Amino acid sequence: MDSTRVTEYPTSHERRQPGAGRPPAPADPRGALLRTPEQSSSLPGASALPVQSARTGDASQGPAAATPCSRRATGQVSADVDMTSSSGSSGTGASTPPPASSGSEHSQPSATEPDAHRPRPAPEGIPAQPAAEQDRPPRAPGAKERRTGQTLPQGGPMPMRRDGDRLRFVGAATRRIARGIDLDEIVMGLCRATVPTFSDAILVYLRDPLPVGDERPTGPLVLRLRRTDRIPEERDTDGGFMPALRPEPSELSAMTAELCEVRPGGALAEVLRGVRPVFADAPAARAALPELLGDDLVVPGGQRAILAPLRGRRRVIGAALFLRRPERLAFEADDLLVAAQLATHSALGIDKAVLYGREAYIADELQRTMLPETLPRPTGVRLASRYLPAAETARVGGDWYDAIPLPGSRVALVVGDVMGHSMTSAAIMGQLRTTAQTLAGLDLPPQEVLHHLDEQAQRLGTDRMATCLYAVYDPVSHRITIANAGHPPPVLLHLGGRAEVLRVPPGAPIGVGGVDFEAVELDAPAGATLLLYTDGLVESRLRDVWTGIEQLRERLAATAQLTGPDHPPPLEALCDEVLDMLGPGDRDDDIALLAARFDGIAPSDVAYWFLEPEDAAPGRARKLARRALSRWGLEELTDSVELLVSEVVTNAVRYASRPVTLRLLRTDVLRCEVGDDVPQLPRLRQARATDEGGRGLYLVNRLARRWGATRLSTGKVVWFELNRG
Repeated sequence: MDSTRVTEYPTSHERRQPGAGRPPAPADPRGALLRTPEQSSSLPGASALPVQSARTGDASQGPAAATPCSRRATGQVSADVDMTSSSGSSGTGASTPPPASSGSEHSQPSATEPDAHRPRPAPEGIPAQPAAEQDRPPRAPGAKERRTGQTLPQGGPMPMRRDGDRLRFVGAATRRIARGIDLDEIVMGLCRATVPTFSDAILVYLRDPLPVGDERPTGPLVLRLRRTDRIPEERDTDGGFMPALRPEPSELSAMTAELCEVRPGGALAEVLRGVRPVFADAPAARAALPELLGDDLVVPGGQRAILAPLRGRRRVIGAALFLRRPERLAFEADDLLVAAQLATHSALGIDKAVLYGREAYIADELQRTMLPETLPRPTGVRLASRYLPAAETARVGGDWYDAIPLPGSRVALVVGDVMGHSMTSAAIMGQLRTTAQTLAGLDLPPQEVLHHLDEQAQRLGTDRMATCLYAVYDPVSHRITIANAGHPPPVLLHLGGRAEVLRVPPGAPIGVGGVDFEAVELDAPAGATLLLYTDGLVESRLRDVWTGIEQLRERLAATAQLTGPDHPPPLEALCDEVLDMLGPGDRDDDIALLAARFDGIAPSDVAYWFLEPEDAAPGRARKLARRALSRWGLEELTDSVELLVSEVVTNAVRYASRPVTLRLLRTDVLRCEVGDDVPQLPRLRQARATDEGGRGLYLVNRLARRWGATRLSTGKVVWFELNRG
């Protein structure tokens, strides 16, 4: 028998439930309901509960029920057979039973057959658990339930009579609980596996907040109602747990307290500390349930409710309350074992889900904080970026992108991908990105940057591998230098709408070691767009890398046709169009995307000179700057520029041994750059009243919009910017 079908086709413990022949309605996830004791006693079906079969030593059946057993004890087997035969005219439809020597049980008569004998008592340890109707043999019309003698409707469910049925139910329920990955799925699996197969309603309380791993919770123990479930409304008849306190709303979640603070040393704390499930009529539970549910609601009397603590690996993390209707067969002692198994598997699953959720959250936050919050705005280039995590099953990755301003108005464009999907991958990504930023600040060639990244990856571990593409764009020369380390090639979208996959030497991934990297220098015309991306954009289970690259090239070309040959598409809209090629469905890998629109700087907006390191250099620099400003129509900046250029050039020629460079750039601001062959960077100092020098950088700091100094492989560059009017 397929054990998983037990939970999918739930049946009753005792007899067919009202409305069981109708299709079940979807269970309300927060709709388990209760009745007060006064209302339960006044239910129409409460007085007609079937008499349960008595176990050995049970004196609750009364004298009338003991007569057939006394006959059986004196050996009047033939009299029993005759009485059963004569009862066939009572309208029950029962046929003549086989002889007693066959070993079969006699059917217990209904309440309208006073002369019929009662059945044998059920053996100890055989549970009365629900079973799947389709797994039972068909019954004859008018057949009766063995334990209660009630006539079962044709096609209705039959109660389980073996411990194997209980084991199959527990196995199917635990498998359903284990299928959940996050907290909500596990709690829902517990509710759907037990309602209505094991209970008619369930309430699940969890600790708030839930402790994670080995952390020790602080403050009082607070339980929050996480989820409720009950039999659908169509099957919740007058014999159910309908509350009488308020007509609306009728949900249990609206009737019970959502939060419950467990008092130290109280009854609820003692039950939770004991870990074992208990019946509602147990002395400890009678005092604990009002504390959990509130004083206004109580559970049905007798063994019709089980309170089961949920204990994780180290501590109690919640509680589950299982409820049954008054007309249903009450819980038995063996049902406590079932509740204990369900509670244990659920608690361990919740513990693992909380740990997994915390690890995924930390890794996701680690990765996102290591990505740039905002992109810089370098001269002559516009930037846009996108980052998409992978699917929920593998959302942590090592993709990154970066844009780093360089001396001389250049910009470094970087995109990389660490192999693997874990917190370790995210951490390695952060280290490699930091290393790339440091190397970019040294103004090293792209191939040298990749070489040092390769050495750094080998220092991190033997299996730390990544792909990376490093490009440097110069807006003055309209050229771009690219070096690749096993990364997919970039795509260049020209102004006329032609998309081109750049031919860049692929190289070996970072971390292999002992491999040289090669750089190529290509044209970067104004109006063109360079697209850098990771393999998650072009590779999936349905297509290989080169097929995806070709689809990306076609998508870029089609998008460029929409705006015409003279106008490039908007950069942000272009990124969105590129991501639309992914389509619906889960992604196997995260995606990093960096787009750069090359505007460049026109030659007419650049002025460049070489100055010999001599005393006359500052005066010549002032004269050259004044002429350039007059040509550009920026005479209002002449005084400030002459003063600042004189101070910076004076500091450069004092220590330089080679010619000093002076460059002026006219963009949205006026930028001045002075370069020399001395690697020491100048520092801003507070000059004393008696000092003859040391005030040059102070003037630059007060008059310039921005200023800075960058070390180069051949020296340094000191620059400042002024607003244009």
